[in-house]
Amino acid sequence: MDQAIDTALQLSPEQQEMLVDILRSRHIEARREEIAADARKSIAAFRKGKLKAQSAEIAIAELYQAIWLNT
Repeated sequence: MDQAIDTALQLSPEQQEMLVDILRSRHIEARREEIAADARKSIAAFRKGKLKAQSAEIAIAELYQAIWLNT
């Protein structure tokens, strides 16, 4: 990792900015792919009956409860 940083610091400021933009874009795209994969798994589990449908209000209440129990 240090070698990658040292190499990046040898770039011109413009090239460093381009590198940062490229890395940010790739990170965002990787995160989108991760979210899409999670969604596909969830849809498949729902279709197999492993997940139940519920209202948004119940889902939000359960999320709040989980957050408060973990703090």
